Amino acid sequence: MEQVTVDQGFWDLFPDAQVNILYASGIDNHDNDENIAERRKLLHNATEEAQKFLTNETFRLNPVIDQWRKAYQQFKKKKGARASVEALLKRVNQGRTFDPIDPMVDVYNSVSMTYGVPVGIEDRDKIAGDMHLGIAKGGEAFQPVGADKDEPALEGEVMYYDNDGAVCRCLNWRDAQRTMLTQDSQNIVAVIEAINPEQIKRANEAMDELSKLINHYFGVEPSQVFHLTKDNPTAVVPK
Repeated sequence: MEQVTVDQGFWDLFPDAQVNILYASGIDNHDNDENIAERRKLLHNATEEAQKFLTNETFRLNPVIDQWRKAYQQFKKKKGARASVEALLKRVNQGRTFDPIDPMVDVYNSVSMTYGVPVGIEDRDKIAGDMHLGIAKGGEAFQPVGADKDEPALEGEVMYYDNDGAVCRCLNWRDAQRTMLTQDSQNIVAVIEAINPEQIKRANEAMDELSKLINHYFGVEPSQVFHLTKDNPTAVVPK
């Protein structure tokens, strides 16, 4: 994988959007007991921070939820598909807690909850060719995490994809099993989408925080943050 490109089809739907990209290389994502207490606290604090996005008793009427549901109405999607941030905020809204999973998952879940943005991370070494965000032709191969069969993309669906099929379906909803982050992942690409100025502000803050946390937990210096727009749609992996 040499770059991420956001196709024109995405910008036709969301002309004012911004897609933030961050690369990190040489991480060790194996779970360890050295920082598990710290990561547990990180998740707890993020859960507390997430409350600021849940001020309406009717969950779907909270702005973060409402904005993404309306965005998802603009393209074909699998029934029940929601932005990844909604699943996290729903758990918070239900009073559920988050236990550590592995260092990178804990880091990006904490960032997603703290800033109210969808965060996705893929294993760069598993991407076939370059990664794109664009509109599905329909039928692109996709086996979701935890599933035992293929669930191909729908025509007109917004998705991340590569030469072998879908990488993440329905914008930032669910990862493919073949490209998902694991404890053995060493080289990653992180994405955060935003579709209006208020979201863009939070997405920029979130990506800066993600960069700092990757440096703290993995001892590597991530790349610069790439802010992709319709006039600047490609982020090349630094050599």
